[in-house]
Amino acid sequence: MNRLKWLALACWAVAPCVSLLAPAAAQVAQPTLEKIRAANIIAIGYRETSVPFSYVIGENQVTGFSQDICDKIIDAVKAKTMRPNLQVRFIPVTSQNRIPLVQNGTVDLECGVTTNLKARQAQVTFSDTFFVATTRLLTRKDSGIHDFPDLAGKTVLTNQGTTSERILRRMNVEKQMNMRIVSARDYGEGRAVLESGRAVAYMMDDVLLAGTRSLTAKPDDWVIVGTPQSSEAYGFMMRNGDPEFRQLVDDTMASLMKSGEIDAMYAKWFEKPVPPKGANFQFPMSEQLRARYAAPNDGPFD
Repeated sequence: MNRLKWLALACWAVAPCVSLLAPAAAQVAQPTLEKIRAANIIAIGYRETSVPFSYVIGENQVTGFSQDICDKIIDAVKAKTMRPNLQVRFIPVTSQNRIPLVQNGTVDLECGVTTNLKARQAQVTFSDTFFVATTRLLTRKDSGIHDFPDLAGKTVLTNQGTTSERILRRMNVEKQMNMRIVSARDYGEGRAVLESGRAVAYMMDDVLLAGTRSLTAKPDDWVIVGTPQSSEAYGFMMRNGDPEFRQLVDDTMASLMKSGEIDAMYAKWFEKPVPPKGANFQFPMSEQLRARYAAPNDGPFD
């Protein structure tokens, strides 16, 4: 018996050997919908201070634009799993731990403000894009900071584990700007650092900077400036290797987008007063985002 025939017979007898001849696409050990159905719980990752996308008000109530979309997905999961009384476990995530918590199954669906990057797609699966932002600067009106070159020799703030941090550090090296870069854990910490004067500017996504500004003691003292350094496509994160769950998430989001229902959801959070302070972001929908809603997709910009 030649070696190839022997290998074929051996693999027929021992199923796992099939992978030696034709490797299959990696799949999760337990499909997410099956996991949810068995436990009667869906685990949702949320952000604690990312106004107006995902944040906490009152007695630990998770709210925001991301959460409103997420609630629609939860309803779809309830219908798919035939679990009308499905429990929702909310798990706070940060820029540093959000990907590991999705990968290890602690979080079934991360509904925050995560940028879809090609590099991240090897680690997690992204939903269709639900928001498009650009990276700019938040600074005091009298700071003298008008654009990124003005940051040379200054202390600048960003958030750990974000694309803004990566861009800022690369800029510092390539343009020899001699900036001192401070990386905050989240927007709450970042706002405290900025208001204290320990940094002259805060680099992050423009819409999140608008949220940070709304929570400062005197919002009118602050302004968003600077030439956009990147476009950020926000998506929800899921584990890789689970096409059924991904399809349910994308179908739900596409339905919201194509029906126009998401337009009212957008206006609620970006063009009207939002809790906790009743601030109005006055942030009209961009043409870039309208295009995504017209043709939903999960393509990153990088």
